Amino acid sequence: MTTDERERTVRLSVPEMDCPSCAGKVTGSVERLDGVDDIDAAPTTGTLTVTYDGESTDSAAVRERVEAAGYAVEGENGTDRELRLSVPEMDCPSCAGKVGNALDGVAGVEYETRPATGEVIVTGDADRERIVAAVEAAGYEVEGATSDGGGPDVAESAEVWTSPRALKTWTGGVLMLAGLVLEFLLTSADALLFSAVGREFHVSSVLLLLAAGVAGQEILRNGYYSAKNLSLDIDLLMGAGVLAAAAVGLYFEAATLAVLYSVAELLERFSMDRARNSVRELMDLSPDTATVKRADASGDGVREETVPVEEVAVGETVVVRPGEKIPVDGDVVEGTSAVNQAPITGESVPVDKSPGDEVYAGTVNEEGYLEVEATAEADETTLSQVIELVGDAQRDRTDREQFIETFASYYTPVIVVAALLTAFGPPLLLGGAFREWFVRGLTLLVVACPCAFVISTPVSVVSGVTSAARNGVLVKGGPHLESMGAVEAVAFDKTGTLTEGNLAVTDAVPLDGTDESELLRCAHDLERRSEHPIAEAIVAYAHETGDPHDEAGEDRPIENFESLTGKGVRADLGGVTHYAGKPALFEELGFDLGHVHLSTDGGERTTGSRASSDRRSDGGEVVAEAAAESKCDDREDCLDLLADVVPRFQREGKTVVLVGTEDELEGVLAIADEVRPAARETVARLQEFGIECVMLTGDNEGTARAVAEEVGVDEFRAELLPAQKVEAVEELTETHGTVAMVGDGVNDAPALAAATVGVAMGAAGTDTAIETADIALLGDDLRKVPYLYRLSRTANRVIRQNIWASLAVKAVLAVGAPLGLVSVAVAIVVGDMGMSLGVTGNAMRLAWVEPEE
Repeated sequence: MTTDERERTVRLSVPEMDCPSCAGKVTGSVERLDGVDDIDAAPTTGTLTVTYDGESTDSAAVRERVEAAGYAVEGENGTDRELRLSVPEMDCPSCAGKVGNALDGVAGVEYETRPATGEVIVTGDADRERIVAAVEAAGYEVEGATSDGGGPDVAESAEVWTSPRALKTWTGGVLMLAGLVLEFLLTSADALLFSAVGREFHVSSVLLLLAAGVAGQEILRNGYYSAKNLSLDIDLLMGAGVLAAAAVGLYFEAATLAVLYSVAELLERFSMDRARNSVRELMDLSPDTATVKRADASGDGVREETVPVEEVAVGETVVVRPGEKIPVDGDVVEGTSAVNQAPITGESVPVDKSPGDEVYAGTVNEEGYLEVEATAEADETTLSQVIELVGDAQRDRTDREQFIETFASYYTPVIVVAALLTAFGPPLLLGGAFREWFVRGLTLLVVACPCAFVISTPVSVVSGVTSAARNGVLVKGGPHLESMGAVEAVAFDKTGTLTEGNLAVTDAVPLDGTDESELLRCAHDLERRSEHPIAEAIVAYAHETGDPHDEAGEDRPIENFESLTGKGVRADLGGVTHYAGKPALFEELGFDLGHVHLSTDGGERTTGSRASSDRRSDGGEVVAEAAAESKCDDREDCLDLLADVVPRFQREGKTVVLVGTEDELEGVLAIADEVRPAARETVARLQEFGIECVMLTGDNEGTARAVAEEVGVDEFRAELLPAQKVEAVEELTETHGTVAMVGDGVNDAPALAAATVGVAMGAAGTDTAIETADIALLGDDLRKVPYLYRLSRTANRVIRQNIWASLAVKAVLAVGAPLGLVSVAVAIVVGDMGMSLGVTGNAMRLAWVEPEE
């Protein structure tokens, strides 16, 4: 057996290998094995790839060496399967940590917890029952488990205020109020019931103990699971606090802690449920069923059948009636209608659809009957990709999130130790009153929970990403959302980004007595057999502005059609030879292009007409000015095409086509790639933000300059190959630090990848664009770029506000608790309940950021 035949490769998931030092430790351990040929340790992804001689060692030995280095192996290539669990009660980082600790005990799996959506993603070779059992052993009910690889299984909205925990909390609250009334107001009625363990138990004390027991039942239960999974979290701290307070006779504190903390948990669940609603709204866009045309049982006809949307196969025809949502991505095969695409592309105006046009799942058929041929299965539609990527936005941790997680890992143990020292230090060492210092320590224990601080960034990221998705912008992760708000320069591709990407006739100038309709008719007939993009633009314009057919409604017969390579075309129309092409072609035919005359209509000079366009250096003005300046003779309508008209059109980035016979020049057509209507507005708005705008294009210098001047960019670079675009982006990055590249997502893939943030235009229905870019604009609206910048800036501001507000409140409470300035109730209401609600509510403000009209 040869060396190549013995070579094996194993890919292991080592999540804890998250830094170069860890990677070095793992590599050093594995290198001790005989037969290891190559080791690739990637701390950024937590994966280890080892190539080895199969006769000298095996994958099990590699695993052992990784574990010997102190790192757990949680998966192996080829055995991983994905399982999505819906865990609604996992709604905070503390809960997620507990679930994670439980899953750490399941061999052969790796996992990802998403408290923002109440979802756990597990991959590995363990069976479903073991995984579900592990999560439930952590104290959390699994309400759904799927392995179909679909989109995020967002936890269903629950009746928070009528749930079993809520009912126990309300009962505990009533008992606590009754106990307080008896202890402080109706003291004469607060009878002694019994004595035990050296204490007297009055009615009030029993009511307070019952309040602590009823309201604190879930706290104690969750605290037990936290202890079982060695998780130093808020449930363990609060459970210990309730038990300790009750044990030392602080019944009021025990009841207050149990009731108020339970209320705080209910409020946190309610606020998190509000945050999850934004993702649910995306998922609800697509209907659950579809009406499909299928052959009936007899095979003699076609019947309509309503089926779950998951059962619609590619190629089947779906019927969509007025007012219904389109269930799948597809192409219209019959019918016309206006379709509201706002849920996908963010377009505010319905788009007319006719046979051959593409439609997307989740959009609404406004008025007509449509038949749509499905082009993607339900889990592969544009909408499903959007939902999936929105759910995945929690996967990549931002720099702030990584800092917060590191900070929290030190903060909680430090505060817990401080709480213990506060509770027992002064009484034991200084002779302080035990009850007083124990309460202060208990208060500090409440402050030890960093929940609001930890959720401040992820809840903001989820809110921002889902808000963007509702407006037709797909942000593929928190880091990209943060980075977009820090860009100092934006590089735009020209074709298909700043321009429409489709050629169009911008000017038609009839000459020597020819009227415009005849000019366009001749041009149409000459070009309709050509497949050149310029020819297609001329034919389309002729149909837009009139009817180029003869009186019978048919095309004029064309004979002897010939394509003149590099020059134009020639054909006989009605027995007369006509030409359409470059000015050089007509010079070869003997025309004096320096001496032509405009057509006149009743003595009024005709200076040409315009296609509908926002790109208006008016062709009529160009010709009129050229005629006024011409010195070819004394006639006012005399033109010098070569010296005046053609150069002026070319300076505007237009291609000039002349039309005529062998004896007569009939007119001039100017063709250009139309600038998008919103291009100038977009560039101007970004410049108002202080962002430098640069255009990168492979087009020639003249065309690039014309477009650059029209849209108002600060700088342009022309005649760039793809590699040179990458170099340009890298130069901008060196100058500005943070650069966004906006392109079509396919041709500009290298430049998009090189930029700090890559933004793909028109990505709806385009898998490549969605995969290439960090951010995808699902429609072709450039105005979403300034919106994206504003959203990102607002998100960054909200995240900073949440972080610093949480830190400030915790710092004040942590200082005040040992000094006796903060009570248990204040610590819970302000530090836990108040801040959790505050950061969540602040994050929800991102839903209010809308694109400017």
